[in-house]
Amino acid sequence: MRWRKMMGLMLLCVLLVAVAACGGKEAAPSGENGNSNTENSNEGDNAALKDVKVVLDWTPNTNHTGLYAAVDQGFYKAEGLNVEIVQPGAGGADTMVASNEVPFGVSYQESVTQARTQGVPLVSIAAVIQHNTSGFAAPADRNIKSPKDFEGKTYGGWGSPVEEAVMQSIMEGEGADVSKVKNISMGDADFFTAVKRDIDFAWIFYAWTGIEAELRGEPIDMLYVKDYSEALDYYTPVLVTNEKTIQNDPELVKAFLKATSEGYQYAIEHPEDAANILIKAVPDLDKDLVLASQKWLSPKYQDDAPRWGEQKQEVWQNYTDWMFSKKLLDEQVDVSKAYTNEFLPQ
Repeated sequence: MRWRKMMGLMLLCVLLVAVAACGGKEAAPSGENGNSNTENSNEGDNAALKDVKVVLDWTPNTNHTGLYAAVDQGFYKAEGLNVEIVQPGAGGADTMVASNEVPFGVSYQESVTQARTQGVPLVSIAAVIQHNTSGFAAPADRNIKSPKDFEGKTYGGWGSPVEEAVMQSIMEGEGADVSKVKNISMGDADFFTAVKRDIDFAWIFYAWTGIEAELRGEPIDMLYVKDYSEALDYYTPVLVTNEKTIQNDPELVKAFLKATSEGYQYAIEHPEDAANILIKAVPDLDKDLVLASQKWLSPKYQDDAPRWGEQKQEVWQNYTDWMFSKKLLDEQVDVSKAYTNEFLPQ
């Protein structure tokens, strides 16, 4: 697995180079590059608004619905913002945010934590989902009911050192041996193709792939990682900005989060309408999947938190300590600098 760790370090090097090269670069004007969705207002209205980009972590899905709802419902416009939602470039969303190419993006607690150890100035400003909805999934006919059942099976992954560390962590709790799991790369194959081809199980987000399995009538067994370790109930995904944006334009961060919070609250209260907003913005998405996924995910955005986006220090500390114990971090991280609730609306 050493090559996987090296891959992670190489990605962090890309971040560092990008920050050094682009640290003074301002966000490009709205509509200059990439696929986007912007507010439906005329040029006269937009002239009075501040153009702002937010970059996704991946292709649009129900993790992002609150952003699209905030655009569609005019919540950003009410805060004086003309927000464009863009796809990540070759360097990824974290690089674009850390280098100040765009002020906001979608990331993960894991990525922010690793970046902080390398001096990359990412800061998480909101938890999109309150509890980790990811885990290991397998077709029901593979009879994987617990982490011990991973032994003798083939896992399909994407080459992150975190994968084996998580697998080892939850298997050890069941007295199982991770070395008895065969690991191969899934490449570009999706879960459903891969499990029919050459793997037994993979790591998925239930809100998308799990719901798709339900719609396909292909039963799966789902082992949520949070159910096996409190430390693995981390925030994924999160919204991020960089330290420079916080220092130079805190009012922008506050306005962006106020409108975004309203967008996610809208998705919480109106899952069907929110799903239709996402479908309208991204018509290539499967309508049935978006609707079913949204109904499943909407209650989980805020869940048991006092407000949408709230982040707890113990969640950041527990996962950071776990990463350090698994040698996924070269040094400990001051988690108080990795996240903030300061800009969330009261």
